[in-house]
Amino acid sequence: MFYHVKELQYHAKPECPDPVFARKLQEILGGQFGEISVALQYLFQGWNTRGDGKYRDMLMDIGTEELAHIEMLATMIARLLDGAPDVELDEAAKNPIVAAILGGSNPQHTIVSGLGAMPADSNGNRWTADYIIASGNLLADFRANLNAESQGRLQAVRLYEQTDDRGVKDMLSWLIARDTMHQNQWYAACLELEAKENIVVPSTFPRELEKQEVAYTFYNNSAGTKSAKGRWAYGPSIDGLGQFNYFENPVPFGDKPKLNPAPPYIHDTPPAALRKSDDIPDPDTK
Repeated sequence: MFYHVKELQYHAKPECPDPVFARKLQEILGGQFGEISVALQYLFQGWNTRGDGKYRDMLMDIGTEELAHIEMLATMIARLLDGAPDVELDEAAKNPIVAAILGGSNPQHTIVSGLGAMPADSNGNRWTADYIIASGNLLADFRANLNAESQGRLQAVRLYEQTDDRGVKDMLSWLIARDTMHQNQWYAACLELEAKENIVVPSTFPRELEKQEVAYTFYNNSAGTKSAKGRWAYGPSIDGLGQFNYFENPVPFGDKPKLNPAPPYIHDTPPAALRKSDDIPDPDTK
């Protein structure tokens, strides 16, 4: 059961309106790595955890906190839109400053949402559940969560650098600090599960069913050999179950593919046409 408290988790009040920055803040609300994404990602991972231990409890704790961050950002965006200039386009064209402001703002904030936040990114693309990951494998999911918090903190820091509004900076400083905790949290959870399962996901697949001869080989598939200096190219594998090796000149293991013609009712390009290229026979399609 969810229970909503009316007060915000932290302050969300700007010094003055700024419709351009309101649009920018939409990215960390409804973008790929925004608060809507992480809230629902963590909650679905928690709901799907088959067990009622500390991992499920932790997921529900942080997922619920991210709902609070959605509310903070929605409130800040609405307040940044307060007093947005209602200027005719013809008039804006005469005033380059106003025109620049209108050009950088999102017209949907006035047309669609009535000076409110939207479940969308900074370009107005609607949030999609395609952004979230909830696989049922906690180690895989926690690594995805660590990436989400890393990307989210990076974006919040970039936004912090783009404003002089002390109220906005204050809220972003809070969110950045919470992202610091969450990165540490997910890394700690990953290390804990890796200590129990080792690092390769899934840990339950029988090793004898994978081709062990290529399980620890790094292929040099581009010009140059500087990649040979990386830890991934030599020494014991990180999972402790193999030895890294560097293959400087990879060779193909398979044959050149040759597909059978499609049946006539598919209406692909006729085989006869494929056999001709400027009247030069292609020996591979005879």
